[in-house]
Amino acid sequence: MPPDTDKLMRWVIAAGLAVASTALWWPVPAQAAVRIKEVAAVQGVRSNQLVGYGLVVGLDGTGDQSTQTPFTTQSLNAMLQQMGVTLPPGVTMQPRNVAAVMITAQLPPFAQPGQTIDVNVSSVGNAKSLRGGTLIATPLKGADGQVYALAQGNLIVGGAGAAAGGSKVQINHLSAGRIPEGASVERSVPTPLLEGDSLVLGLNASDYATARAVAGVINRAKGAGTAAAVDGRTVRVRVPAASDARVGFLADIENLTLELAQPAARVVLNARTGSVVMNDAVTLGACAVAHGSLSVTISTTPVVSQPNALGQGETVQAERSDIAISQQGGALISMPAGVRLTDVVKALNALGATPMDLLAILQAMKSAGALHAEIEVI
Repeated sequence: MPPDTDKLMRWVIAAGLAVASTALWWPVPAQAAVRIKEVAAVQGVRSNQLVGYGLVVGLDGTGDQSTQTPFTTQSLNAMLQQMGVTLPPGVTMQPRNVAAVMITAQLPPFAQPGQTIDVNVSSVGNAKSLRGGTLIATPLKGADGQVYALAQGNLIVGGAGAAAGGSKVQINHLSAGRIPEGASVERSVPTPLLEGDSLVLGLNASDYATARAVAGVINRAKGAGTAAAVDGRTVRVRVPAASDARVGFLADIENLTLELAQPAARVVLNARTGSVVMNDAVTLGACAVAHGSLSVTISTTPVVSQPNALGQGETVQAERSDIAISQQGGALISMPAGVRLTDVVKALNALGATPMDLLAILQAMKSAGALHAEIEVI
């Protein structure tokens, strides 16, 4: 073999070994990085719930019926009296274009007087529809009883309906609506953002590893001793004293990225809908499962007991009930241990159980020690 060809072959072999070595030692991709703002928030800087009671007018005969909702008429009388209108004694109003409603809204943090927020309006009486109505000025109060916003405006109802001759057609929900930017903020809520020389970051979920990771990322970016994990839910951070420097400091740290550790194994069961959701940390030990179904059927048949032609008795109607019990047996299935979510899914699918059956099977496997996860029923 010529020298040049021999040199070329040695180079190809060396390159192949290098590629194979790289493939064998290529690191496993890490989990997706998340920002601190996605796992934590400054404690005390939050929105506040507001609520109010008011009247919606201008309805096309779809308002409350005063005979069944007397509070609507009382509210209308009180509003008219505040406007200087007094009804003669003995006069009873029965308007069909007025509805009593509850107004709810969220006052965001740092909201200042004059800014607007969205409000939700929901009927509290027997109004058929709020479509086309107008909310009269209504104060919105917080948990302390203080007025923080004033709501008023035309409702947007995302539905339609019609009824005639006992027939009815309805699309979506008609007894609730929304007023975009329908409330004006009248009072601001103080926040602890500018108080003290430190702030506390509250994690969205209690996890010691996440708290340690958040504190470590901040210390690497802003210097050692800047942040310290207090417990599995809070991280204390030293911040600058000046307001503009403090805002810039928080803007920097909330965009820092960190790698989250694997969450705790958890299975969430929804008993109302039969939904079963499990995360990637769920593992399964070797076990054997047999699941059958038991059904009880009760059928009732009317029976007429009639006396003889010359008898003095009366014809009596009775009922005869037939009860049948059926049980379907299930074969004992051996389920191997699974250390990955795909293995757990394959093992559960092998049972052929319905989602409602899985609620009972997973709880029984947890009691037997074969399911390595925390079960949460919602």
